[in-house]
Amino acid sequence: MVKRVLKQLLKIFLVFLAVFIVLMLTPRVIGFLFPEKAPIGYHFEFLDYLAIGVGLEKLVDMEPEVPDKIAAFKNIEYKVVNGKSLQLDVFKQKDLEEKAPLLIFIHGGGWRSGKRQDYLVYLLDYAQKGYVTATISYRLKKDSVYPAAAEDVIDAVDFLFQNGDKWGYDTSRVALVGGSAGAHLAMLAAYGWQNPRKREQAPKHNVKAIVDIYGPVDMTTPYAQTQPLVTGFIGRAYNKKSELYWEASPAKYLNKDLPPTLILRGTSDNLLPPGQSDSLHARLERLGVANEYYRLPLWPHAMDMAVRPNKYMQKKMDAFFEQYVK
Repeated sequence: MVKRVLKQLLKIFLVFLAVFIVLMLTPRVIGFLFPEKAPIGYHFEFLDYLAIGVGLEKLVDMEPEVPDKIAAFKNIEYKVVNGKSLQLDVFKQKDLEEKAPLLIFIHGGGWRSGKRQDYLVYLLDYAQKGYVTATISYRLKKDSVYPAAAEDVIDAVDFLFQNGDKWGYDTSRVALVGGSAGAHLAMLAAYGWQNPRKREQAPKHNVKAIVDIYGPVDMTTPYAQTQPLVTGFIGRAYNKKSELYWEASPAKYLNKDLPPTLILRGTSDNLLPPGQSDSLHARLERLGVANEYYRLPLWPHAMDMAVRPNKYMQKKMDAFFEQYVK
């Protein structure tokens, strides 16, 4: 009897082990066989972390050294709010002779954390590809709730449009790039958000393109109404101030005159439902707005911290910028 039970347990263990090995190795095998296809992830975050832990996946260098040929202009103050200095950084090739396109990167962190240096991997890569890159800080939840962060991003973008000659970039070729909460703020800035509580509004600038990396689009969905990051950002419960949730939604500002949009999304994102990106793509299609949408199968939120999806995403961004910005 005991031997029979042990045999059954051994069979179950071996089946489980075989399935586990297949789950862990399949993404890399498929990636090797089809290198041009979108890289496949592991669906479960535990397996993602395990793949990194055992060396199947590598993380990008989040704190790379600035190459010698890149000039870094750091801690540039673009505004002061209640005694708090808000700053941005600019990166460009030292020997850049002609004005280059500007890519403005806006970090994520659920509107409550993160810092502008989080996107150094993109900032330095794209500076080396011949772009001028910038990254901005904005007020987080601990400093102020909506509309503070949106105001800051609008003001930072305006500041950068006013100073093209100073840092040698072409203000007629500017793109906004954001991830997660940063993508939300980038879309608000590019799609025409204006603060209804301010009489004097920042001028509208001609943003040529936008990259939305797993960003929220509609803050009024049932999921968003009670999602702690969203309610914390808005600062009021949905049943108390529902109009603010729609006002803060990029979906409100969709129209046929929007800049081309690149959408990048992992299909196993448990923090922000992939339906947000599906909906944005469908609405842009109906409006006739140029857009490209790439779903990276079985990757979670913040997928671009891993090398394989990051490389794939940069390849799509390269082609997108080449067509609409460069």
